[in-house]
Amino acid sequence: MTAMRKLGRVGPEVFPLGLGCMGMSDFYGAHDDAESIRTIHHAIDRGVNLLDTADIYGPHTNEELVGRALAGGRRDKVVLATKFGMVRDPANPSARGVNGRPEYVRAACEASLTRLGVDHIDLYYQHRVDPSVPIEETVGAMAGLVQAGKVRWIGLSEAGADTLARAHAVHPVSALQTEYSLWTRDVDENGILATCARLGIGFVPYSPLGRGFLTGAIRTPDDFDADDYRRTNPRFTGENFQRNLALVDKVRDLAATKRCTPAQLALAWVLARGEHIVPIPGTRRIANLDDNLGALEVRLGPQDLADIDAVFPVGAAAGTRYAEAVMGLLSR
Repeated sequence: MTAMRKLGRVGPEVFPLGLGCMGMSDFYGAHDDAESIRTIHHAIDRGVNLLDTADIYGPHTNEELVGRALAGGRRDKVVLATKFGMVRDPANPSARGVNGRPEYVRAACEASLTRLGVDHIDLYYQHRVDPSVPIEETVGAMAGLVQAGKVRWIGLSEAGADTLARAHAVHPVSALQTEYSLWTRDVDENGILATCARLGIGFVPYSPLGRGFLTGAIRTPDDFDADDYRRTNPRFTGENFQRNLALVDKVRDLAATKRCTPAQLALAWVLARGEHIVPIPGTRRIANLDDNLGALEVRLGPQDLADIDAVFPVGAAAGTRYAEAVMGLLSR
């Protein structure tokens, strides 16, 4: 039986792999709601109990999709996580704003509860830190939601180490969600993982498969739909694509020696970084979900980890993980 992992000293116990639902509704091209709901149901049947969404995905439609998937008796089987605080401009969908004002926190929570069709959110994240609002004020409003019974646990996403510590002093933070994978290892160097360990905060890596690139299934930019945002992501464009593809091919070779898929090796590497780490790979398809879950059977010893570091060291990926405008919202 797969051992559960705990998010934070006072947080929930969850299956070692969660399910990121963003791509079911947004950013990665064509989608099929019926297929996505079947995948969510299959995940729950396999024991996956951490589902991750956000109000910005769609916007709004992903929360509605997850709500439909949980209707009919599945709500109590999951730890339902959503986020607030990133704002999209309807006139310019690629633009991003942030809002951490207390009144916005409360309004966003009420809207998410309605879209999800639930009476409480299990894990509520601030999606990005608002530099114009002291984190103590934002987290104070989130703590008020906990006291009101609308939220059970709180989290932050892409917050810096100092901000995380200040937030945790106001109210216990159960989880920090930040991008982390073989090709995005900032948190190993900027103090964030160490701060999580010191304060007893769970760490939830998103994009642990490098937005699908680490699976080895993406061989050319033509593999993306016309409206897939990865077509403009720095790591998937121009010379960067080919340089990163060469790294992925080395991961593929290592996976072959371990008799697993590249995705399983990449996820096993993330899982091996600590017992407080719960990655949330996203997928719309049952076959991919089952492949990801196979990572739980992959055991990596010290030599395996050294071999992986040798072919994919810190900083090896070519290109920034977001476009310049979005990079400015990270690790505040």
